[in-house]
This record gives sequence, C-alpha cells and structure tokens, in this order.
Amino acid sequence: MNILLTNDDGIYADGLWALYEKLVPRHFVTVVAPDRERSAVGHGITLYQPLRTKKITVNNGCQGYAVDGTPVDCIKIGIMEILEMKPDMVISGINPGANVGVNINYSGTVAAAKEAALYKVPAISVSIQGRKTSAYDYAALFTATLAENVYEKGLPFGTFLNVNIPDIPKNKIQGVRISRQETALYNEFVEKRVDPRNRTYYWHGTDGQTSFNTPESDGTALNENFISITPIQCDATDYAMIEELKGWNIEGFKL
Repeated sequence: MNILLTNDDGIYADGLWALYEKLVPRHFVTVVAPDRERSAVGHGITLYQPLRTKKITVNNGCQGYAVDGTPVDCIKIGIMEILEMKPDMVISGINPGANVGVNINYSGTVAAAKEAALYKVPAISVSIQGRKTSAYDYAALFTATLAENVYEKGLPFGTFLNVNIPDIPKNKIQGVRISRQETALYNEFVEKRVDPRNRTYYWHGTDGQTSFNTPESDGTALNENFISITPIQCDATDYAMIEELKGWNIEGFKL
C-alpha cells in the first residue's frame, strides 16, 4: 500500500514513528505531520496565512514532511501536493491519550482521518489510552494488521475507523470490541485566575471520565480493557428529524 501517515502531536512524536516502523517493511509510507503539537484543534484548516512545509530527518534517519498547520492541513497538502498520487490509505496516530466519546469532536487525530474519508481515501485514526505509554509497539502492530484488513475489504465513502487501544500489556487485552461513540459529557470546570497585571484569565479543564453510561460505547470498551473500533461517518445529518422538521410551521410558512 501507499500510506499517508500523520498525527496531531507533531512530527517528532514517538507514536507516529513507532507506527511508521511497523508499516514501512511492507508498505510505502509518506509522513506528513504538523511541525509541532496541534492537539484538540478539531477539523480546523489554515486560511489566512500561507502553509509551509519542510522535509526533516528524525534521529533514526527516517524522513517526513513537517507542515506549519493543522492535521487537516497535512492531509490536504499531502494529497494535493506532496504525494504524486492519491494514497491507498491514511492513518492518523498513534495518539497518546484516548479519543473516545465527545473527545472525537475535538481531536485533531480523528479530524485527519475524517478529512481523508472526504477525499474517498480509506482512513484510520488510532489512539492509546495512556499519556506516557510504553505500549506503542503492540498498538502499532495491531494498527498495521487492521490497515491491511481495511485495504482488503474497503470502507464506504465518508466512513472511517476510530481505534482506541488500552495502555496495558498485550496479554491483558480482552479482545476487540466494535463500539459506538459515547455521547455523555465529561466533568468540566473553568478555573478563574488573575495575572500579575490584575487581568482575569481562565483555564479550562476536566476531571476525566472514568465511567461511561452506555455499555456498548467506545469508552466502556476501553475501560474494560478491550480495543475499541468505532466506525464514524462524516455525514452528520439527523435523517430521522428531516420529515418532522418539514411539518413545522417555521416563520409562519408550512414547509
């Protein structure tokens, strides 16, 4: 396969290169990733300043393209400019820290895979539960195997796979669970502070969510030591609501 590999943690992130090393013996892999961390930027793109790319070499001699933009910028630049032809697969990750539940909406890792799906390229976003993990090796091996399955079987247009892997030894993983996205909100807070110039500022934070409401959800699967695979659609239309809205009397007009 011809694989475009990206992330949202920046081109020097350990998870990116752990995955690269598992993929490159069997596939042609091009790395196009942000030049620095771009976590939680969602599906943002750069419009009001130019994008610049730089070919870099990491310590092990591997090369990639650093882009001074978002993960979605990396997909656009990679497909439209850097690669000579459309890739067979886009993989985004490996992200340290799970991307389950509502975090899917904020994640740059997930957004990169979503953008690839819009380009009709099969795509996978992959994260591992721990922030400081030593389990990249197994996560990368699992992702490489899954990628070959996706390439063989294909995905519908506008659908990609969001994968989350527990940060535990391989022999403690309970298996693979096909799951749905959890919609429960995390316990959030905003901490109000005052700086030395007596100006108010705020830190947004979360207590983290250790339990999930839905037994079949991605977060539940991960907490029960399963690898979670969730098919995500780019089309966010609520089709069940379309007919109901047509019956509303909006602005005095019958739709």
